[in-house]
Amino acid sequence: MTDLDPGKWLRRYHPAPEAAVRLVCFPHAGGSASFYRPVSAAHSPGADVVVLQYPGRQDRHREPLPGSIDEYAEAITAVLAAEPELPTVFFGHSMGALLGFEVAHRLERGAGRPPRSLVVSGRRAPGTVRDERVHLLDDEGLLADVRGLNGAESALDDEDVVRMSLPAIRNDYRAVETYPARPDVVVSCPISVLIGDADPKSTVDESLRWKEHTSGAFRLRSFRGGHFYLVEHATRVNAELADELTR
Repeated sequence: MTDLDPGKWLRRYHPAPEAAVRLVCFPHAGGSASFYRPVSAAHSPGADVVVLQYPGRQDRHREPLPGSIDEYAEAITAVLAAEPELPTVFFGHSMGALLGFEVAHRLERGAGRPPRSLVVSGRRAPGTVRDERVHLLDDEGLLADVRGLNGAESALDDEDVVRMSLPAIRNDYRAVETYPARPDVVVSCPISVLIGDADPKSTVDESLRWKEHTSGAFRLRSFRGGHFYLVEHATRVNAELADELTR
C-alpha cells in the first residue's frame, strides 16, 4: 500500500502560511520536486506553492513505485484532499500533466475540492493515442530517449545519479505509455495548455485536443522549443502561472 504521509509527498520550499491561493506542481516522468524550486521562488509568498515529491526518487528512493497513472493519482488525490482549503491552480509538465488532470477529475467527483484551473504542459490530450514502447528498451535506449528531450543531461552524466534514477524513470515511462486513452473524461475547471512548438512528445494539434476535456474555458500558448521549453522560457511560463493565480 502506498504511503500517504503528506510530509513525504509535499514540498514547500518557500512556506507562505498567509497566502490566499495555492499552486500545486506535478513533476515530469523521472522528475523530482526540486525541478520546481525556481517556480516556488517566483510565486511565494503570494501563493502557497506545493510541489509533489513522488516515491522512488531523492529522499524517497527506497520506497515502492506506483505502478500506473491511476495508482499515482489515487494517492495524490488522498494527500491533497486533506490540505487546508484554498483556491488552487494545478500545474503539471509531461507525466505531471496527466496526473494533474486525473487528480482534478477525482477531486471533482467528490474526493475533495477540485482546482479552480488546470495548467498542462508538454503533454498531448488524454484522448490521443500513440504506440510508444520506450519503457521496454534497454537502459541505454531509455537514457537516449531521456537525453534526447534536453531535460537533464548534466544530471544523467553522473553515473551514480543514473543508477539511482533509472528505476523511477523506467517506471514512469511505463505508467505513461500504458495509460489508456480517455476521450470521454471531462473536468469543469478551465484548462490552459503550454507547449513547445518542436516537442517530440506532443504536436500542437494533439495539444489542442485538451479542449475536448473541459466544459470550461480553454486556451493554448505555444513557445519556441522542445519538450523542456519551460526551462528556457521560465519567465514567460511564470507569467502564465501568475495570470492563472490572480484570474
